[in-house]
Amino acid sequence: MQTIGLTVPIFLFLIIAAVQSVAMIVMGRMFGPSRNTAVKEMPYESGMDPIHDTRRRFDIRFHLVAIAFLVFDVEVLFMYPWAVAAKRAAADEPARGFDLAVQQGMIADRGLVFGVVMFFIALFAVGFLYALKKGIFRWR
Repeated sequence: MQTIGLTVPIFLFLIIAAVQSVAMIVMGRMFGPSRNTAVKEMPYESGMDPIHDTRRRFDIRFHLVAIAFLVFDVEVLFMYPWAVAAKRAAADEPARGFDLAVQQGMIADRGLVFGVVMFFIALFAVGFLYALKKGIFRWR
């Protein structure tokens, strides 16, 4: 009988999702603009008007910039949890983050974590300088 109590919320969720999806499509058709012009009917690909053959080669710098963005974006994303955990708790609050990990013996001290993060940031800077030297950010 435990499964009956679990299936009702899931079933309601699926019904609400289906009704909302259909309602959004219907409202878009009813209230959205519907005039087709020559410009709207023209194909559009990757931010450029299709004036050449579709099999022509893209400049590799486009892909290098995209990859560099992803790498640097993910690296910065890894620093956010560290910054949150590094915040010291107030004197009247219980220990949290790195202070709690030090108390429980998971890490030796806060300085070790700081050193690891500084090493990470140094690698980040080396990667940025390498990309800069290779000319990834120079758009010709």
